[in-house]
Amino acid sequence: MDPYKVLGVARQASEADIKSAYRKLAKKYHPDLNPGDKRTETKFKDVNAAYHILSDKDRRARFDRGESEPSAAGDGARPGGFWRNWTGRARRGGGDPFDFDNEIFEEFFKSSVAGRRQSQAAEGGARQPNDVSYKLTVPFREAAGGIGKRVTLGDGRVLDLKIPPGTEDGQTLRLKGQGRKLKGRAGDAFIEITVAPDPLFKRDGQDLTVDTPVTLYEAVLGGSITVPTIHGKVTVKVPAGSNSDKVLRLKGKGMPAKGGAPAGDQLVRLKVVLPEKPDDEMTEFVKTWQKTHGYNPRHKLGF
Repeated sequence: MDPYKVLGVARQASEADIKSAYRKLAKKYHPDLNPGDKRTETKFKDVNAAYHILSDKDRRARFDRGESEPSAAGDGARPGGFWRNWTGRARRGGGDPFDFDNEIFEEFFKSSVAGRRQSQAAEGGARQPNDVSYKLTVPFREAAGGIGKRVTLGDGRVLDLKIPPGTEDGQTLRLKGQGRKLKGRAGDAFIEITVAPDPLFKRDGQDLTVDTPVTLYEAVLGGSITVPTIHGKVTVKVPAGSNSDKVLRLKGKGMPAKGGAPAGDQLVRLKVVLPEKPDDEMTEFVKTWQKTHGYNPRHKLGF
């Protein structure tokens, strides 16, 4: 197979043209965007193999001259051996790993010198040359409850990663033996987790807070409402005469226990919400009620 055709570039293409074509195709065929599609996964590996050949001046020159890359299997001298060596290694998971341009995978995993240093401190030791570091963004609820995720590393390998319950922003997960191979020995992969903010849940240590709208009649008369938690929906009783910002506590419904920290609580902060459309009957009632039941909720502010 011709790597120029795989990337869709001319033989005289510049390094910038090759890199640009690679970025576009790598994102298009990335397995995280095409889960379960084996055909796309194969294309993704072909694109990586083509870029591996054309991004290196010496390899590109040897390919242009019709030479082959030697291999332990001895197929380097046969026509097409150069291409088979690299794609075969990728698909078998063996051989030397490709030197990927990690900027391509910003949307999935990000190599980061700063992140590497932070996670070194977290792991309590220096990394080895064959270790690799990535960043992965996880939705808040998946990080809080724990989840298994199938992810694709920068070299095209697909791994099943377990996000443990209570994972925090900046926490680093270690995958032993999933780093680069140097001198026949595999290093480790360190994945720093970024927890994406959630539109409902706000975290404070082990406790969670959810602002929960209630109707005027629920606030005045009391009643039962359903609220979300990271463990599922639960029913909560609203006391009669509840004001906005009244907080109801759900014991043990916050972040799960982790290490020496017990499970947190969920705080349900009530927000009284009037009907979106004006209600003439309610308006007339309030006008009448106001005449004999007026009060000043701002007296504690001094006015």
